[in-house]
Amino acid sequence: MTFEQYDQASPEVWRLFQKFAAEAKGKGFQRYSAKGIFELIRWHTAAQGADRFKLNNNFHADYARKLMRLNPSFVGFFRIRELKKLRG
Repeated sequence: MTFEQYDQASPEVWRLFQKFAAEAKGKGFQRYSAKGIFELIRWHTAAQGADRFKLNNNFHADYARKLMRLNPSFVGFFRIRELKKLRG
């Protein structure tokens, strides 16, 4: 499964990723971990007894890239490696 397929099939992950990233930024963090946000999503959904989706650890960096691409105020908020090739 590609990131695009996973993202399209799991809109709640994107919504929560944006929410927790905005909360971290709002609390004054200059940088934060995309993997850490995934762990917050896991906690949040488990604490509510939700088991609607499985988080794929392969895609946390893709969500960071997507957020920085769509919301320029997050550029530099996540440390990401340069992609050597486009994944598909």
